[in-house]
Amino acid sequence: MIQANNIQKFYGDLQVLKGVALHIKKGEIVSIVGASGAGKTTLLQILGTLDGQSNKKDSQLIINGVDVNALNDKSMAKFRNQHIGFIFQFHQLLPEFTALENVCIPAFIKKTPRNQAEAKARELLDFLGLSHRIDHKPNALSGGEQQRVAVARALVNDPSIIFADEPSGNLDSESADTLHKLFFELRDKLGQTFVIVTHNQGLANMADRKLTMVDGLITK
Repeated sequence: MIQANNIQKFYGDLQVLKGVALHIKKGEIVSIVGASGAGKTTLLQILGTLDGQSNKKDSQLIINGVDVNALNDKSMAKFRNQHIGFIFQFHQLLPEFTALENVCIPAFIKKTPRNQAEAKARELLDFLGLSHRIDHKPNALSGGEQQRVAVARALVNDPSIIFADEPSGNLDSESADTLHKLFFELRDKLGQTFVIVTHNQGLANMADRKLTMVDGLITK
């Protein structure tokens, strides 16, 4: 599913990633842990094609069989929309739109017909226990509900892989536990691959594999 080799990232003279290599299989749930500043979020952003590595010509990044280093910006954006979903610590929902409308946004970008997009969004929100909240705007939802809407938004285009950056970092313990269990339920039901950056050791230890980053490298 993901094959990455020699991923490096510089910000000026500061080298944040120092030649990261990893291989993630389809259907795996992989957690990435490490101290603040180890490079976890930077790596996640590069794997998710939100940022580029500094040594593209000397590295490899293959996602779902596609050499993403060979894509131009337009092709990269299309690939990202169709194959990748994102869940962030802060849900990033648009406050002026309802839960249903927020979930539909990636599908509309993909040019999915409105009736199909809304049907898929309703199906996901129902699966996530939010069928009674579809017409509510984010400020009328709890933190856990907002994050589940964000999960539905990440899934609406049936992506192959979900990247999550501290997905439960802004939730209370009960909502966090519910979200963590949901990831495994989604993997078992829908077959998605998950790569999760987290400081939550409970979530990290639940994963199929836990990778530790130290000073810009994966150590295990």
